[in-house]
Amino acid sequence: MSNFKQQQSRYGTYSTQWDYVQDRFGEKNLLPFSISDTDFMIPEGTTAVLNQAVNRGFFGYTRWNHFDFKESISGWFLRQFDCKIDPEWCVYAPSIIYSLSVALQMFSQENDKVMTLTPCYDAFFNCIKENKRELLEFSLTNQNEFFTIDFRMLAETIERERPSVFLLCNPHNPTGRVFNQEELTKIIELCNRFNVAIISDEIHMDVRRPGKTHLPILALKNNIKTPVVLLSSPSKTFNTPGLGGSYAIFPDEQLREQFLAILKGRDGLSSIPYLALLALMDCYNNQEEWLTRLNQTIDANFDALKKVLDSDKRIKFLIPEATYLGWINLETLPYSMDDLQEVLVKKEKVAIMRGETYGPEGMNYLRFNLGAPQDKIIEGAQRLMRSIAYLDMIKK
Repeated sequence: MSNFKQQQSRYGTYSTQWDYVQDRFGEKNLLPFSISDTDFMIPEGTTAVLNQAVNRGFFGYTRWNHFDFKESISGWFLRQFDCKIDPEWCVYAPSIIYSLSVALQMFSQENDKVMTLTPCYDAFFNCIKENKRELLEFSLTNQNEFFTIDFRMLAETIERERPSVFLLCNPHNPTGRVFNQEELTKIIELCNRFNVAIISDEIHMDVRRPGKTHLPILALKNNIKTPVVLLSSPSKTFNTPGLGGSYAIFPDEQLREQFLAILKGRDGLSSIPYLALLALMDCYNNQEEWLTRLNQTIDANFDALKKVLDSDKRIKFLIPEATYLGWINLETLPYSMDDLQEVLVKKEKVAIMRGETYGPEGMNYLRFNLGAPQDKIIEGAQRLMRSIAYLDMIKK
């Protein structure tokens, strides 16, 4: 049922990635490696839970504010990351971007600056803009496709620009970095020094390479002196974004109540979708073995992708520490990204995201989604290589 090995058709499910690929790429019936969901079915046990609920047929207003929901989140953090979370810190939210929007309103004023590490998840750009905040981009340092933070420059930039919020994405989309304790400690020290609130999007926390450990920002909460919130969801891990639902974790009671006043009072969003509630609790309580198999699949997919890409020494690619997103550097190829995309879409019928979607640092990159059975990954990689070979031939 989880189809880690064999591709099952997603056509006819109103899939953004498959049924509506033409919205981003201008053509239908492309082999897609684009938006960051996966081609894997949810765990069989979760399917059984949802089937039972559907068969019962009750879908009235549903409460999230109870121990079962909140303890499933805190238990997951304890088992997966050895991070102690008080269940009372956990609150439901309809999506991470909704929570980000509300947190920006809570932690800053209009026209304030919001700093984030770029390239970054493209939804951050619009969320910051539409909240009438100013995006302050800080470029990660590329060291042979391993991305680091220049902390001397970061300190100078924060002191000069005085952002109100530091928006962290960890593990990082699209580079796949897992920021370590030393890096997180330095970020916290700077935010404390200059009174910068921290919003940490950790939705990719579960999908990591062997030996890589995710450290939630709240594992260091005793060192944080400014407002802080952790945002996450099981949706990336267990492929449940179509069910809706995420959560925010506020250690500070006053901030938590402020968030809930907006969620429930202003926006009328106090009732969680019933199936989202059940899926989160089952995934976090019962599906650790499924996650192990998922990570094994993604690890093998990265090895297969790298083997194909390494056949052309002009391509720079390092398997990332986390996520199922490959960040592929094509800067030494002697033609433009427009030229490449034309061949990828029109000739090879494959959809791979332009890196510039995630900021100017990604101008010469592709972001390749590896959340699929390996046969699809190899086919997509081979289509990419054929596109490059075709351009080499016609550009001679």
